[in-house]
Amino acid sequence: MTLCIHAQNSKTMKLILAGIGLILIVGTNAQWYKFPVEAAQGAGDMWRAYGDMREANYKNSDKYFHARGNYDAAQRGSGGRLAAEVISNAREWVQEKMGHGAEDSEADQHANRWGREGGDPNHFRPAGLPDKY
Repeated sequence: MTLCIHAQNSKTMKLILAGIGLILIVGTNAQWYKFPVEAAQGAGDMWRAYGDMREANYKNSDKYFHARGNYDAAQRGSGGRLAAEVISNAREWVQEKMGHGAEDSEADQHANRWGREGGDPNHFRPAGLPDKY
């Protein structure tokens, strides 16, 4: 089961990165030369938050990690903000297709938007989550 989930996550990341690449090709930005770097760094922020969430394996912490990844990515600039939005939307789409409820998906999206809009991720931090995160 774990191998299947890992393979699905790998496919999802490839799909997400392809989507970001397409957006970078099609999109325009006044500071176009910064946009791809911000997007790549933002994708890295999202990946780091996901890895920390898996490592922490802490009950009721997923909304915190959603908000933190989006917050960190959005702080990079418009490229990071767009990367966070694309990755978050793709992740929730995949989760929905895997049978996760719409209510949980909307709660995740609320945390995603909160972080992208500059809200403090600690709003979602569960009591007792190690300071490392």
